[in-house]
Amino acid sequence: MQRYKCSSVGIIGSGIQGVCIGLQLVKKGIPVTIFDRIDPLSNTFKSASYGNAGHFSPYAVLQFNRPDVLSDVPKMLISSYGPLALKWNYVPKLIPWFINYLKTFNKKSMLHTAKYMHQILSLSNDAYEEIFREINTNNLVEKKGIIYVWTNKNLKSRELEIKVRKDLGIEQKLLTQKEILELEPNLQPVFDAGVIYESAMHAKDPHGILKEIFRLYLKKGGKFIQDNIQELKQTGENKTIIKSNNQDYFFEKSVIASGAFSKKLTDQLGENIPLDTERGYHVHFKNMEYLISRPVIFLDRGFGMTPMNQGLRAVGTVELGGLKNPPSKKRIDYLIRCAKELLPQLGKHEDEWLGFRPTLPDFLPIIGPSLKNKNIIYAFGHHHLGWTLGAVTGKIVSGIVAEEKTNLDLSPYSSKRFN
Repeated sequence: MQRYKCSSVGIIGSGIQGVCIGLQLVKKGIPVTIFDRIDPLSNTFKSASYGNAGHFSPYAVLQFNRPDVLSDVPKMLISSYGPLALKWNYVPKLIPWFINYLKTFNKKSMLHTAKYMHQILSLSNDAYEEIFREINTNNLVEKKGIIYVWTNKNLKSRELEIKVRKDLGIEQKLLTQKEILELEPNLQPVFDAGVIYESAMHAKDPHGILKEIFRLYLKKGGKFIQDNIQELKQTGENKTIIKSNNQDYFFEKSVIASGAFSKKLTDQLGENIPLDTERGYHVHFKNMEYLISRPVIFLDRGFGMTPMNQGLRAVGTVELGGLKNPPSKKRIDYLIRCAKELLPQLGKHEDEWLGFRPTLPDFLPIIGPSLKNKNIIYAFGHHHLGWTLGAVTGKIVSGIVAEEKTNLDLSPYSSKRFN
């Protein structure tokens, strides 16, 4: 086994990013300890890695910094029946995020984000397949593609998406309404057309997959400490300290992979990173997963449905409201209403869930060393693609920690762009 310079690594966060980073590091023979206040093997684990849509989406290069949606934002925010919502008491705290966001509302920024999302998304499936060869994925992963449907109301936006993906060489197959109904005959024909990404996969149980990866990490010698981390410092050339309320832990290098909760730590390090939170929701319709055979996303509504072991999961919407506001009943009602628009046969729902997507104004993640603390590595800000990018982020960050050379251009993911 090749020997690496790094003697020890502490990782803050046991979601899909932290666990995949830990796994790749222990595979290099580097001692690793992951910290989180909740054990990933616990059934009370309710992080974003538990409640997401479960999509592996290597095609999802276009984000919300698109000039074609700018005129729609105000009416989205006003309407209770729309994909975007705002907690008005949180507006003052959102101002730094919004200022940076408005700077990206142009074609050049949109294409920059698409290019560098594609750079890592194009590697995401292969990175997962490498892990899947080492774990039991029976009844956990399905490879039937993912369907997006839309009405003719916003055809210019759909044409833009199709063109950008075509220019990047992304595989996509356009479908008529009739072709969609042949694939998913239970859908109500309230849409006009769509597209299928046949290379995409979906998780039947995201938390089940996370558990399997975490068990592999432990089996290969990784450690886990259940503790609520409060502080992180670099105190010397090769020394970082991870602090909880009760104990100090010492490592040569540390990784922040705490998702939407990462800003508390980066603020302590003196970096001005405008990380904020997209609040996403889900509900389950028990024993209804048979109604569709693959995920279906309705773009006009900003929501999707995924057949899972827990039932049919309806998931989506973007709510800007931070970490402390209570869940919004209107968002749950919106999801239920959207789901029943596509599948009127759905009955009672259960398991109302709210999760936090860590979002940056240009919709690129931050992956790389802290500007002021080279032995502290960042891995957060993956917005609604955290699940898709977990495995490839693990490979990238483990390479950074081990000081390996890479053919990837990692500069667009640096926190330097905000400082």
